[in-house]
Formats: sequence, C-alpha cells, structure tokens
Amino acid sequence: MKNKAVVLGSNYYIALSVMRDLGKFGIEVIAMEYTKDKAYALKSKYCSGVEIVPHYKNDTDNFIKSLIEYGKKQELKPVLIPCADPYVEVIDDHIDTLKEYYLLPNMRRGQYKEAMDKDTLSELAKKYNVLIPETIQMNDENLFEKVEEIGYPCLVKPTNSHEFVKIFRRKMFKVYSREELMNAVNTSKEKNMEVIIQQIIPGFDDHMYTYDAYMNSDSEVTHWLTCHKLRQYPINFGASAYTEQKYVPELHEIGAPFFKQIGFKGFAEIEFKKHAETGEFYLIEINVRYSNLNELLTKVGINMPYITYMELTGNPLPNEHIDYDSGLVFRYTIEDVLAIKGYLQTKQLKVGPVIKSLFRKKVHAIRSWDDPKPVVAYSGLLIKKVIKKIF
Repeated sequence: MKNKAVVLGSNYYIALSVMRDLGKFGIEVIAMEYTKDKAYALKSKYCSGVEIVPHYKNDTDNFIKSLIEYGKKQELKPVLIPCADPYVEVIDDHIDTLKEYYLLPNMRRGQYKEAMDKDTLSELAKKYNVLIPETIQMNDENLFEKVEEIGYPCLVKPTNSHEFVKIFRRKMFKVYSREELMNAVNTSKEKNMEVIIQQIIPGFDDHMYTYDAYMNSDSEVTHWLTCHKLRQYPINFGASAYTEQKYVPELHEIGAPFFKQIGFKGFAEIEFKKHAETGEFYLIEINVRYSNLNELLTKVGINMPYITYMELTGNPLPNEHIDYDSGLVFRYTIEDVLAIKGYLQTKQLKVGPVIKSLFRKKVHAIRSWDDPKPVVAYSGLLIKKVIKKIF
C-alpha cells in the first residue's frame, strides 16, 4: 500500500481505532497533531509517524498550509481522514484546495456541514420525507406558542454540537417550563451559540439505534450495518457507552435512499430514535466522521476506514452488509461505569440486568492486547486528572 493515510484527531479513541484498522493491512498511518499532549493514540504501534502542525482552529491558515506542504512532498496522494467534528468542518471549508493534494470523498464544499448542522439537516429530512423531531428556531416570533404545541419537556440543542459541548460541558439543555426555556435560550445567545428547540421523542435510551454506511462515488450504499444503543453517557442525551450490534433492516430502508437523495459520499452514521408508542424511527442526527462504535463495526466484519481507503485508492471492495445479530457489544468502560451509576441513582435501570450485561462478549474502545501502549498512556492521563481534582 503506497498511499499513506493521514489521520487527524489523535487525542480520542476514534483515531486510535482508525489507525489500527488501517495499520493491520500494512498501510503507513501518519498522525498530524498540534501537540502530543493527551494524544494517546500516538502510542499505537500502528502509528507510523507524527507531524506537528499548527492548531486547526487557532491558526487555521497555517494548518491548511502545513497539510498542503506535506501532501506536495508525497509521491502519491495520501488519504486524509479527519476523526473529529472540528477537523471535518475545517476540511469542509478548504475541501477544493485539499483535493489537489489528498484523496477525499468527492463531496462539494459545505456538504458535510449541511449534514452536521441541525437546522439544515431538519430541512433535508423534511424535503425527503424522513421523520425528524419537530424543530423550532430560537428567534421564531411565536417561539413560546409553538413550544406549547410540542409540549414540555423539550430540548434546546446546538446547531454546532462540539462548540456547545466545549462551552457548557453538556450536549444540550432539557427544559421543563417557559422560564427554563427562556434561560436556556438567553444563556446560549450570551455565548453566541445558535440553538434550536426540539421535541423529545418518547422512549428510554435503549430506543436509540444507528445506521452505519459507506456510500460510493454515486452515493450508493455499498457497506452497512445497524447497532442498538443500550446505555449512553451522559445518561439520556449522551454518546454511546454500551451498544450492541443488531440487525434492523428498516434503518437501511430509510437511510440508504436518504443518503442517495442528498448526494452523500464516504462514511456516515445516522442516529435514530424509535418512538416508544408508534414504533416509527426518527432521524436524530448524522455523524460524518467515523463512529464512536468504529471498533465494533470492524470486529463484526465491516472495516469502514479500510473500505474508504481502498475505494479512494482505486481498489473498491465487494459490497457487504451484516444481516444477523453477532452478539458483540461495544463498551467504553470509564463512561459506562459513570452511566451505570447515573441510571441506578435515578432508578432507570435495575442492578440485576446491569450485572448480567457485563458478561457479554465485548469490544473495547481503547484496550487491546495486540496494541497495549495506548491504554497505558490513557490510564496515565486519567490518574493525572484524578490527582488534579483531589488537590
């Protein structure tokens, strides 16, 4: 494999999983980072090298220049793989220039952001008849009247998730009254955060599902599988902490035509919620970078980073999907422990089923007997964090 793979975002386990998925095939994986501090994925034996570059947001112009300079030096175009939303946004802004030096899915400028942004995603879902929770703009002149119609509690969600999380340390506000809604909207405005107000679809956390798919240059789904979330962190409105692979063909019937209609190419993941009363699936959001569940997808048999690499380098793999329940579950241990604590304290789960779930065959976010150094580095970071909190 002569084309290198350049990975962005090595301070999180998604990048680590991508490195392992590609490195096992002898692909040279280069990490580009603004600092080695906290980037535990760099410890992987599948990370072939590290390039220190300017910060993607604080010094965007020079970050892009560094990417271009590196690309120019390569004999063959590297495959560029952003593993976190902020990197995707920067790549999206400069995609036309970067395509001259890197292999990327043939998306037009702004197309990634359209799928990531809650506002534009809502418009696309309605246009193509995909169910989505009722959504109201924060500056709507009839805001409170419309919210009364969808009912309390409801969610105040950011259109740009990662910036919101960085500021508020949470994914959204759940509000139970007009007063709480006013406070949430005004607090968001003070921080220059654009938010939407959204209906809550009935159902516990185990009503959340994912449709993970790869679309070729014609926006046709070539590889796919579905998963079923069982626990999230933070509880109720968080990221996957404990998720099983589960075959749900209805999600493909909704997701594949939608991706075709919006002209999406490359990997994406739709998060759905199943309405507890009607059984209908509602589109909640789309992740356009590799999934938190990437290691689970690979272990089940769909290696999305390798599928991407092979197609972009002109060697597409045969179509494949998983049409059975493998029994495998993904677990991000540290967050799942915190999630379990929250579920038990709020009496949303009972001890017996939780204990039983711990004995299922698991795929871990960071831990790997084949590649142990990242988990050692991650453990060191956790210990430092605990000591800092104590003192």
